Amino acid sequence: MSIYKNRGAILATMHNKEKVISPLLKEHLGINVKVTQGLNTDVFGTFTREIKRPNTQVITARLKAQKALEMYDEKIAIASEGSFTPHPLIPYIYANREIMIFLDKENDLEIIGEVFSLETNFNHQTISNLEEAEEFGKKVGFPEHGLVISFDNIYTGKTEFIKGITSQENLINSVEIALKNTNGKFNIETDMRAMYNPTRMKNIALTTQDLINKINSLCPQCNSPGFIIAQRISGLPCELCHQPTSSIKAVIFKCQKCSFTQQKLFPNNQEFADPSLCEYCNP
Repeated sequence: MSIYKNRGAILATMHNKEKVISPLLKEHLGINVKVTQGLNTDVFGTFTREIKRPNTQVITARLKAQKALEMYDEKIAIASEGSFTPHPLIPYIYANREIMIFLDKENDLEIIGEVFSLETNFNHQTISNLEEAEEFGKKVGFPEHGLVISFDNIYTGKTEFIKGITSQENLINSVEIALKNTNGKFNIETDMRAMYNPTRMKNIALTTQDLINKINSLCPQCNSPGFIIAQRISGLPCELCHQPTSSIKAVIFKCQKCSFTQQKLFPNNQEFADPSLCEYCNP
């Protein structure tokens, strides 16, 4: 039985993330989630870049959760933060990294769930007419997935944003506004806020499940939640020449509370690495 059964937690969001987070936490941990009211999480950064994120994803999520704890008389707070960047190894492909932080003030625990996914419709383009806007929309799953139009207003000199475009009528009106206030070029992009992006919402659900798995991983010595991997050790031997490779040979789990550690060999259920990954057999 989870130590969090029938406990309350406050979720820092204003983008409907509770739709996927709350049911999972209730089902698997017994946590009753309520959502912050009056907390403008946009002050911690926006995808449309008007407000820059104050720090890394983890630190930003932590700041959200800490703010929620200040606002409410709860001992547990949860917050998530997403980012969208070019994949480090695959050209022209974007990836979505979602992290979710779980702050347990009573037990002095911080547990982080994480997902790195290629499942994303993140995209942007410079366009000049409605036809191009509609073509972009087809590529990214509009109208189920929302759009954002932005432009530099030639009359005010300010960058303006029209967010949450989720219907053809909205799109037509937004394009007209952009064309009236520019020299004919403006930007269109996917709205990556969770409530306007079902694909991202799925990744948030996966992140929640990763968080649940880590909370349910208990320390063998003190039984505290969050007995998770703290270090990865490379050196898995090559199947052909038995020289060490860069593949993972072992992982070390560590408890936040009592600092107990435990090593697990061959975490990927492989005792040897493929020769194609060996710098000796395949330099």
